[in-house]
Amino acid sequence: MTAPIGVWTELVGQEPAAETLSAAAAAAAKIVAGEAVAPAAMTHAWLLTGPPGSGRSVAARTFAAALQCSTGTGCGACPGCRTTMAGTHADVRLVVPEGLSISVAEMRALVQAAARRPTTGEWQVVIIEDADRLTEGASNALLKAVEEPPERTVFLLCAPSDHPEDVSVTIRSRCRLVPLRTPPAEAIARILVSRDGVDPERAQWAAAVCNGHVGRARRLATDAAARQRRDTVLRIPLGLRRPGDVFTSADQLISAAEADAGEESKSRDESERTELRTAMGGDGTGKGVAGAKRAADAAVKQLEKRQKSRATRTQRDTLDLALVDLAGFYRDVLVTRSRSGATLTHPDHSDAIASAATAWTAESTLRRLEAVLECREAIGLNVKPRIAVEAMVTTLRQG
Repeated sequence: MTAPIGVWTELVGQEPAAETLSAAAAAAAKIVAGEAVAPAAMTHAWLLTGPPGSGRSVAARTFAAALQCSTGTGCGACPGCRTTMAGTHADVRLVVPEGLSISVAEMRALVQAAARRPTTGEWQVVIIEDADRLTEGASNALLKAVEEPPERTVFLLCAPSDHPEDVSVTIRSRCRLVPLRTPPAEAIARILVSRDGVDPERAQWAAAVCNGHVGRARRLATDAAARQRRDTVLRIPLGLRRPGDVFTSADQLISAAEADAGEESKSRDESERTELRTAMGGDGTGKGVAGAKRAADAAVKQLEKRQKSRATRTQRDTLDLALVDLAGFYRDVLVTRSRSGATLTHPDHSDAIASAATAWTAESTLRRLEAVLECREAIGLNVKPRIAVEAMVTTLRQG
């Protein structure tokens, strides 16, 4: 298999998916040129699935760039590629849920906009990140568009899987599926060194402990605070000696997730408020600006409501990553007890893992692992995170 070039280099460790999507982009270029292509070569709706951190949204943006590419190959150098990857292309619409779901009103407005003909590119491309967060009404609104798509519109849906709990069967049946795998650690390490300038040794460590999550690997490699928060989470299993440790550890887990989410959203929120006030003339001076300032203040208040909703979602997502780390610890204990020789999820905590494997039975370790998985499920069902986490930590102590 040939090495990816152009925009396809953004897909870390996803060569099979890159090959499928680049072939479709080439077919799309032929359609634009009026040439005949096989019906299966290019379709109007795609479902990109894969575990968190595998690069679903990156794959969608990369494919969108290739569709807007002047050569049809995703060269990475033409205006179509550059503006799409930068998020500024007029014919590429990105839907990122700022709250816990995507509403029907938002989806109806999007479908209406997607029905227009392309203005600067060759295709109207709609990217829906976290399509599993579509409400039932939003799914129905999207289904109508996918059933009767405009001639030059392409829908790219990103979801963890094609299971009916993530994407409705009717939408799934009208999409071409492109599964993404967990990126290999070697591929993640290479991109950290080549793109982010990370020291090779640290890049290899981050790639080994990130659970295949490329964005997390980058944060661990470049942010000392993120590394400290991970260590705090992984000290919890062996730190539950007294009943009071349950509440202390729950606080630590929640605080670590909130700090991670705060770092992620702080600069983005401030820049959004500044850009909005500037665009509406809210920071102007002189006569006649009072009305503009009132309108800008009202718009900023609406923006802050959306940011608060997004912050809640981000906190839950980062808490979920912490829970995945915990689950990995208990999984490593089971691996160590069984002497299977499988690679550890947290090799840098092998001493603590070996100590736990000696102290705990396989049955009690499995109960602890199940408690972590049940906590993830409860938070996904909108149980208050603190309540779910305290219940989980109680089980982690008791075993």
